[in-house]
Amino acid sequence: MSALRAAAYAALCLSSFDAAAADACGSALPGPTRKIDGQRYTVVFRTVPEPVKVGTHFAVDFAVCPRAPAEAPSAVRVDANMPAHRHGMNYRPVVTAKSSELFRAEGLLFHMPGSWDITFDVDGGGRTERLSSTLQLP
Repeated sequence: MSALRAAAYAALCLSSFDAAAADACGSALPGPTRKIDGQRYTVVFRTVPEPVKVGTHFAVDFAVCPRAPAEAPSAVRVDANMPAHRHGMNYRPVVTAKSSELFRAEGLLFHMPGSWDITFDVDGGGRTERLSSTLQLP
């Protein structure tokens, strides 16, 4: 096999491995989940309970998976805000690591209906990546 073919084969194998690893991210979370792909990390999450209700505390179970060549996260923070109203929550969630990839954020509460952006700040390798997803509350 030529050096060029070997390099192309290796790149194909690595990209297949990357896709398989991303697909496996969050597979331990039960029920319906949402997925956010960033440049360095993938976050898969679910709210508990689902759906979230206005004025009721809820938790977020989530997985953070590094995308090659990123390293495992050193810290993760969760927050939420309403872009249309330019305000966040009245509570600060607490994040607990359940394993090297699984986490739980507790103490979230959306105090009004509308569009909320939930954000995950993932620290790793001296950088922070912010991933977000929009939740709509009736």
